[in-house]
Amino acid sequence: MPRIAIIGGGPAGLIAAEQLAAVDGLEVAVFDAMPSVGRKFLMAGKGGMNITHAEPLADFIGRFGARQDIIAPLLDRFGPQQLRDWIQDLGIATFVGTSGRVFPTEMKAAPLLRAWLHRLRQGGVQFHVRHRWLGWADDGALRFATPAGEKQLVADATILALGGGSWASLGSDGAWVPLLAARGIDIAPLKPANCGFDVAWSAHFAGRFAGQPVKPVIGSVAGRRQQGEFNITATGIEGGLIYALSAPLRDALETEGRAVLHLDLAPGKTLERLTADLSRPRGRDSLANHLRRRAGIEGVKAGLLRELLPFETLTATGQLAAAIKHLPLPVTATRPLDEAISTAGGVAFAALDENLMLRDLPGVFCAGEMLDWEAPTGGYLLTACFATGRAAGEGVQAWLTRTD
Repeated sequence: MPRIAIIGGGPAGLIAAEQLAAVDGLEVAVFDAMPSVGRKFLMAGKGGMNITHAEPLADFIGRFGARQDIIAPLLDRFGPQQLRDWIQDLGIATFVGTSGRVFPTEMKAAPLLRAWLHRLRQGGVQFHVRHRWLGWADDGALRFATPAGEKQLVADATILALGGGSWASLGSDGAWVPLLAARGIDIAPLKPANCGFDVAWSAHFAGRFAGQPVKPVIGSVAGRRQQGEFNITATGIEGGLIYALSAPLRDALETEGRAVLHLDLAPGKTLERLTADLSRPRGRDSLANHLRRRAGIEGVKAGLLRELLPFETLTATGQLAAAIKHLPLPVTATRPLDEAISTAGGVAFAALDENLMLRDLPGVFCAGEMLDWEAPTGGYLLTACFATGRAAGEGVQAWLTRTD
């Protein structure tokens, strides 16, 4: 009976296991370094399990940027609607939120994972936790560090679904990179994605405004514009708007050594209207009261203006209005990789065939976040993990058929 080893118990690995467990005559086993599987999946669902997104598929695919042409055929086979149907088949209903994001009705990941693991066990999938993959032995056997010492396993096919390099405490620690690099596999360096950034705040600003949200605003960088909100931290900025624009900010830091996020602090007003309103006589009003009454700028937004603009600009109406509509916020660095929601980089698609099998390691497939792609939050990450895991499972089936 052919033995399939799936290393990594996140969504990509588990959906590959389900795909293969449905095939008669296969022994399917999932190995994970952690004491239980699906830990990052559960963490992602802690504040509400955003499983996918309901926008048109063409728009959905566009979220994958430079990798959209590679990801598109995978999503055609197992995309947002197929994922919702699959969840429904587990007995869990979903709904579309006002933003287009899709959630299970209970908003939690745990019931979904419990139902899924029950179905996998019923289907004969074996689980081996506390099994950290160490690479290959000289004879090609898979090596695992376990509480009982090293164990080895000979598999007829292997799916690697080991995640990226963020959230090491949940199992995604990037420890697989040197193991594959030693075999000559082309790997793009892992980089933070959907991450926060450092800003050189003054002690006064950080002490007063850390933890406060900035909303609503429009952020722009490298020709991309996005409306949303973000949070001030003691060291910089984070939150939904920042994550959505993190790739161009990170890339600018990498290529140019500097990056600037421009903010429109008054998205509901045109520059002309704002200039006219601020040009009205102040009378005895302080600048703070004038900004609040005429522009709706107060609190942390007013603090940003004082933090980032010279005094001369604050007192020149036309320049102040222009700055409110296009405030430059320089960022100095990404936050550390392990703090990022996800990672960019990973196994290069050129190293894989159309079934996600490594060209130089026949019978070894890769799936999930360890592949060289990235996407914003909003259900895109999880959907692609499911899609690539499903494709890797189908690839194993095709491989076994060819090698019979």
